[in-house]
Amino acid sequence: MTSPEQGRLAGPLSMSVANLCHRLQPQVSARTAAGFAEVLRRLGAPLQVAVAGRIKSGKSTLVNALIGRRVAPTDIGECTRLVTRFQYGTVDRVEIVFTDGRKQVLPFAADGMIPAELGVDIEKVSHIEAYLTNAVLQGMTVIDTPGLGSLDAASVSRTEQLLGAAKHRKDEDDEEGSDELDDTSRNAVAGAEAVLYVVTQGVRADDQQALAAFTAATASREAGPVNAIAVLNKADTIAPESVEGADGDVWKAATILSEKQASTLKPRVADVLPVIGLIAESAESGGFTSADAEALRQLAELDDDVLQTMLISADIFTSWECDVPAGTRLRLLEKLDLFGVSHAVEAIRKEPEITAGALRRSLLDASGLEAVRQRLSIVFAARADGIKAAAALASVTALAHASADPAERQRVHDAIEVLLAKPEAHQLRLLEALTLVASGAVDMPEDLSEEVLRVGSNADIGAQLGKPGAPRSELAAHALERAGWWRSFASFGATPAQSRVAHVVHRAYFLMWQQVREA
Repeated sequence: MTSPEQGRLAGPLSMSVANLCHRLQPQVSARTAAGFAEVLRRLGAPLQVAVAGRIKSGKSTLVNALIGRRVAPTDIGECTRLVTRFQYGTVDRVEIVFTDGRKQVLPFAADGMIPAELGVDIEKVSHIEAYLTNAVLQGMTVIDTPGLGSLDAASVSRTEQLLGAAKHRKDEDDEEGSDELDDTSRNAVAGAEAVLYVVTQGVRADDQQALAAFTAATASREAGPVNAIAVLNKADTIAPESVEGADGDVWKAATILSEKQASTLKPRVADVLPVIGLIAESAESGGFTSADAEALRQLAELDDDVLQTMLISADIFTSWECDVPAGTRLRLLEKLDLFGVSHAVEAIRKEPEITAGALRRSLLDASGLEAVRQRLSIVFAARADGIKAAAALASVTALAHASADPAERQRVHDAIEVLLAKPEAHQLRLLEALTLVASGAVDMPEDLSEEVLRVGSNADIGAQLGKPGAPRSELAAHALERAGWWRSFASFGATPAQSRVAHVVHRAYFLMWQQVREA
């Protein structure tokens, strides 16, 4: 019989892990069983994606753009020091969740945002739950984090715990029979399952450490790029003359820099994409109005030399004498910055009759948000079943390790091995192989490592085979050829550790060949 949470599972892999938890619950201690219940709850919930990064990297602005509503405060306030989970609900509401489990309902502010000041002692607050009647959140829970690099140690701790970086120690005085989760167990199941990591122009050592901690916490070993992508935010602030090959083009400079950062963060993230979060938020959340469009039309009528001078800096733009009021120009700057204003004026000059709606869409295109959404869909949504199942298995493993009963640990271990031996669990084996190669646990020649990363990090068969858009016959032939090569490598040219990975990759190619041939 299908339980309520199983009806909402992401796919067959999640179903297999859910069945394992159900089967083991009567055979383990009360505490471990409580942990399994939490794993089951998470398996039935939408994919949990944390938006993380350093302070002032524009995380909350990007959250608002992704949700399509300006609800996460972007100015420094009490709630920006807390983890906030945005999830789907039938009624818009905010809940403050305290560390002792109490909840307090809070109305949204008059502007529709979470109040910057909560009116409670935030040292006693665990996190904030925001429920929104928003279709985007039906398939993905978005988690806004306080930010790394803050001087506020408590805020950093909250982010690190969510990303799995916080280390918890089991309280040895706890009674083993308690049905409450201990810190180790709670941390094993509480973190995000995927991360959208926000960087600006410089990738720092703690960015890499945070990604390493997150990926290690969401897989049985240090994970690869399956459940993490990064964005280069504030792409419009890059000086194109500082990037070789940009030819004076800001977006081209941002794209080149993103590619360099992808290489730096590899193999922690699947990709780094440029985005202008401020423009995306204004265009997508209703911040850009017809009055703004009209003000931009007035600017477009200015003499070109005058306008170019005004666009040199924010101070000149707002202080220059012209027919557009300084207050209106300041508002445009707050919504679009100089790059957005310049883009909009150029669009108006090219098409004087452009409507406010079309201008908003042009700005949205210029922000790069759509590419981020598409990548989120490819990396996260299409692989939600594998990501959630792998994260759940990691939680189950951590719960077993936290048990003081050796027989219980062995029982859970054996059940996991049985599950992984099933044909439908091959995707989990592939994720594990990807993890081993990406983390350096298994040393492979660079070309083979690249191939494993490509096969394991993509959902589309054409992309997995390195032949996007190729005809089916070519895909089938290539898949069969690579399957044979990897089988030979596993048998004759590989070390034992490499052979383990090679057998998994061989199987992946063989399954791709079958799928393409039968399509």
